[in-house]
Amino acid sequence: MPLEIAPGLSIPDAELDLAFVRASGPGGQNVNKLATAAQLRFDLAGSTVLDAGVKSRLRALAGRRLTQEGALLIIARTQRTQEGNRRDAEGRLADLIRQALTPPKPRRPTRPTRASRERRLESKSRRRNTKRLRSRPGFE
Repeated sequence: MPLEIAPGLSIPDAELDLAFVRASGPGGQNVNKLATAAQLRFDLAGSTVLDAGVKSRLRALAGRRLTQEGALLIIARTQRTQEGNRRDAEGRLADLIRQALTPPKPRRPTRPTRASRERRLESKSRRRNTKRLRSRPGFE
């Protein structure tokens, strides 16, 4: 079943690789004998669904979740069941891709207003006068 990201965009199962491993941490006997942690691997470099702009933004958002091969690796181990961890990993991947879908707003350079420049200069002159009054009197 493909992973739905947005209306008109879904990732086919062929591009997702899901594996279950033993989780670490608390949980007692359940953690020690069952492989419930989900490792979801999405081949970002070989993906045919996403365009180049989304891929580059996704690479920037992925951070340390990006492997050297160009795959996005998401590990979910918070739930007690494989199904819960699988849903959690798929949801986190979908959220990450949704964030990468929206292009960043271009920055328009702004200039300081006249009033702010005057306030800055006024505070500088006030500071200068304060420091001048703290100094030793000269020989006049």
